[in-house]
Amino acid sequence: MRRRDTLQLAAAGLSAAALGLGRYAWAGSAEAAGADAALATVAPELRDAAIKVIEATRGFHPMGADRLPMLRAALATAKIPEGSAIPVRVERVPVGPGRPAVTVYVINERPGALARPAILHTHGGGFVTGSALLELPGLIAIAGELDCVIVSVEYRLSPEVTWRESLAETWAALRWLHADAASLGVDPGRIAVFGESAGGGHAALLALRARDSGDVPLAFQCLIYPMLDDRTGTTRFPAPGLGTVGWDAEANRYGWRAFLGVPPATSAVPDEAVPTRATSLRGLPPTFIGVGAIDLFAQEDIAYAQRLNESGVPCELLVLPGAFHGFDKVAPEASLSRRLAAARVGALRKGLAIA
Repeated sequence: MRRRDTLQLAAAGLSAAALGLGRYAWAGSAEAAGADAALATVAPELRDAAIKVIEATRGFHPMGADRLPMLRAALATAKIPEGSAIPVRVERVPVGPGRPAVTVYVINERPGALARPAILHTHGGGFVTGSALLELPGLIAIAGELDCVIVSVEYRLSPEVTWRESLAETWAALRWLHADAASLGVDPGRIAVFGESAGGGHAALLALRARDSGDVPLAFQCLIYPMLDDRTGTTRFPAPGLGTVGWDAEANRYGWRAFLGVPPATSAVPDEAVPTRATSLRGLPPTFIGVGAIDLFAQEDIAYAQRLNESGVPCELLVLPGAFHGFDKVAPEASLSRRLAAARVGALRKGLAIA
């Protein structure tokens, strides 16, 4: 595999926190047998992609501060795509006193046109890596298919900042989108939040804050294999076969520790920093959750969907058999990936009342 292809594959996997086969990615002979067992749970059409992710991300494990420069370097070459018929511009949004402005990418803006729906997007990467820039090609495609505006937030990463700073930035971007809806050609009553992995966690936190503040009436939330519970892998262990491919329990502990600034799964964790710690989910917008059946987050995502429905919030849940974390990033042509993409766009179309 050429170095350029290797870096692109690594970046694609890392952007969704698909960091290889957990501990099996750096396997000796005994561990190799474990890797074979882990691959046995992967859908056949995804096995080649899983193996390629192992090869591309070898050396990035275990997760830790010493690995972050290498991880982030694999993503640093991303740029705004050229030649697209759909415009993308950069905006700097004020966050608040004493805080730097946050960069957002405004996709498919059409000022002066009939007001269209909008999506506030937050990227994945385990809270510690990832980039809005890397997600632009996919977001441009969604914006074109739905004829909507998408604003993607380049929030600051952990451990350099904790949840308070990054949430302040995503919240500022959402409030800006709502407040400037008229100038952006956006219908302020048809705004959704959307994110993958850690970005799904950010989107869920934004929905909770929007509900509690009353400042931004959200129409919908779309959560793709969202990172919702700091206790997963610490005090709540996944069922056998979950999290052995892709983002694993060790990486999850590091990501949450960096994001929270305190040890996860302890009494020091503030409830407002973790979606599953919210005491009530009532009043949240209709929701779509998609997750792979062998994703580390499968159980927490299924439980969150159940809580939403029990709270009177309509929630559609899609669980994809044999799919690991970030599978659609590294195998976009697989039928399971296409199924997730179609369900995601369909849910957004319905949630935003797009004809």
